[in-house]
Amino acid sequence: MLTFLGFAMVITFMFLIMTKRLSALIALIIIPILFALFGGFAPKIGPMMLEGITKLAPTGVMLMFAILYFALMIDSGLFDPAVRKILKLVKGDPLKVSVGTAVLALVVSLDGDGATTYMICVAAMLPLYSRIGMSPRIMAGLIILAGGVMNMTPWGGPTARAASALHVDPSDIFVPMIPAMAAGVVAILIIAYFYGKRERARLGELHLIGDEIDHSEISVSQFPDARRPKLIWFNGLLTLALMCTLIAGLLPLPVLFMVAFSIAMIVNYPCLQQQKDRVAAHAGSVLSVVSLIFAAGIFTGILSGTGMVDAMSKSLLAVIPDFLGPYLAVITALVSMPFTFFMSNDAFYYGVLPVLSEAASHYGITAVEMARASIVGQPVHLLSPLVPSTYLLVALAGIEFGDHQRFTLKWAVLVCLCILAAALLLGTFPLFSTL
Repeated sequence: MLTFLGFAMVITFMFLIMTKRLSALIALIIIPILFALFGGFAPKIGPMMLEGITKLAPTGVMLMFAILYFALMIDSGLFDPAVRKILKLVKGDPLKVSVGTAVLALVVSLDGDGATTYMICVAAMLPLYSRIGMSPRIMAGLIILAGGVMNMTPWGGPTARAASALHVDPSDIFVPMIPAMAAGVVAILIIAYFYGKRERARLGELHLIGDEIDHSEISVSQFPDARRPKLIWFNGLLTLALMCTLIAGLLPLPVLFMVAFSIAMIVNYPCLQQQKDRVAAHAGSVLSVVSLIFAAGIFTGILSGTGMVDAMSKSLLAVIPDFLGPYLAVITALVSMPFTFFMSNDAFYYGVLPVLSEAASHYGITAVEMARASIVGQPVHLLSPLVPSTYLLVALAGIEFGDHQRFTLKWAVLVCLCILAAALLLGTFPLFSTL
C-alpha cells in the first residue's frame, strides 16, 4: 500500500507540474497532504510537515542570503571591470570573441540567475558577432554551457534541491564538486577555442577601427544608481574571503552568507532607505526560490514520515539487477541528463532522486554522494524545452530553439561527461560500491 501511494504521489506530482496544471510550489504542498490523508496519516501530518520544514530551514536561509549577496555585488558593479576588460580584449578576432564569450558567461552566471546572464551576455556580445559575421548559435551555445556548469553552485538551484530532497548540507555537495566543475569549465573553454579557430579560418580577423563599439559604459548592474566603483576592491576582497571560508568550512554556509551580506550592505549602502531598496529590488527572486525550498520540506517530510520512500526503495531494489546496485551513483549521474531534460528539476530532485538514494543506501552509497552525482546533468538540463529562460536566450540571440538544441546538445553531453569523469577520478562519488 505504501509503495503504491508513494509512486502514485510522485507520478501525480510530476504529471501536474510537467503539464503545467499546477506550479511546483503549490504541488509540493497540496499533493503530499492529499495522499497522506488518503493513506490514513491525518493525525501525524502536522508533525511530519514541520519536521521536513525544520530540516530545510538552513538551506532556505543560505539561498536567501546567497542570492541577496551576489545581487548586491552585481548592483555595486563588482564585475563591471572584468566584463569591460573581456570586451576590450576580444576586439575583432573570432577566436578571442569565442573564448571571451565563454569567460564572460562564466563570470556573469556566478549569481545563478539564467535570465540575467543571458540578457547581459547577449547585449554585450551580439553586436560583435554581428559585426564580425560570426554565427550567433556559437554565442548562445557557449553562454548556456557556462550557465549549466555555474548552475551547480548552491545558490543556483539544483544543488539546493538535491540538498533539500536528501536532507544533506549544500556545502557538502558543492565543495567536493568544485574540481569536477573546473573540468567542465576547461571543456567549455576548449569548445570555445575550437569554434573560435574555425571561425577565424572562415572569416579572418577584423580590425574594428573608427566604428569600434564603445564598451566603456557597459555595466552588469541593472541599477546605475546602485553602483559603487570606489568600493570595488573592498567588495572583491570580501567576496574572495567568503569563497575561501566557504571552501575551508570555517562556518556553516547560511551563517557565512548572512555575515557577508550584512557587511556588504552596511559598507556599500549605509543609508537605511538604500538598504531597503536593494532588498526590494531582488525580493522577487528570493521569494520564488526560498518558498520552493520550504514547500519541498512538506513534500519530503511526508514522503519520509509516512514510510513511503522506504517502501518505494525496497520495490526499486527488487527490480534492479544485483550487479547494477553498486553502480547507482554513476547511473544517477548518467540518467540525470535525460531525466532533467524531459522533466523539470523539481520533478527529478523531489520525485526521483530520494527513491534512487534510498535504494543506493543499501549498497553503501551515501546520500551526499548521490546528491553530487545528481547534479552532473545540469548543462543538458538547460537545453530542455521546460526551462523558460532558454526561450529568452534564443529570442535575444535571434535563433530558432531547435537550431540551438541541435547545435549545443552534443557539447552539453560532452561537458557533463567531463564533469563525471573528473568526479570519478577524484573520488567525489564512487564508480561502484564495494559494500
